[in-house]
Amino acid sequence: MVFALPSFAELSYQVRHEHLRKGCSGVLRIDKRGISFQGTARKKHAHAWQWGYAEIQQLTVSADELRVLTYRDNLWKLGADREYRFRALGGQRFAEVYAFLKDRLDQRLVGRLADSDLAPLWQLPVKLLGRVGGSHGVLIAGAERLVYRAERPGDSRTWRLKDIESVSSSGPFELSVVTYERARLQYGSRSAFRFQLKEPLAQERYDELWRRLNQAKGLRVLMLNTRKETSQ
Repeated sequence: MVFALPSFAELSYQVRHEHLRKGCSGVLRIDKRGISFQGTARKKHAHAWQWGYAEIQQLTVSADELRVLTYRDNLWKLGADREYRFRALGGQRFAEVYAFLKDRLDQRLVGRLADSDLAPLWQLPVKLLGRVGGSHGVLIAGAERLVYRAERPGDSRTWRLKDIESVSSSGPFELSVVTYERARLQYGSRSAFRFQLKEPLAQERYDELWRRLNQAKGLRVLMLNTRKETSQ
């Protein structure tokens, strides 16, 4: 799956909005200003929403589902933040949405799909550990992204390096990745992904990943400024 950056100004999808009482169909639109949904139900008050990107707490994009987590309280769930879920219809896919937003939206964008539009620096077969069982796939490191391409597509991830808080390893057959993806039961509001590596990760490859990650986070600029101040 290759994500070429769309040249057009708006994306439009026929979708089904999932909610407690069955669901409804409508049109989902994404442009540089935000996201909107217009229901097509044959009733007096069809669902209609519009969110600017500043109103979105997290936007999760998978191959056939898009989730908009807002800052609004959900009274039915004891004040939990309200999330809107949309499933693509007619064989459409949301890969273009990720391509459209990956250079426009910050760490609130979560890519639950595998972006193969990168030149791999290295790749390894891995198992992603879960609370019960896990999933198998390939971990691919690029210059600006880290991709987990899972055998089950819904388990895949694409992380821009700036969306990763930290990486760590206890040995050549283990790698942990902590991201800014929300997860209430893990690492505060962060999500931790622990990989068992089926082939050893060379120390120099880990060091290079760590260096690129911290460059993406601006650590290099901070270190350079500190050195300049020290040398004066």
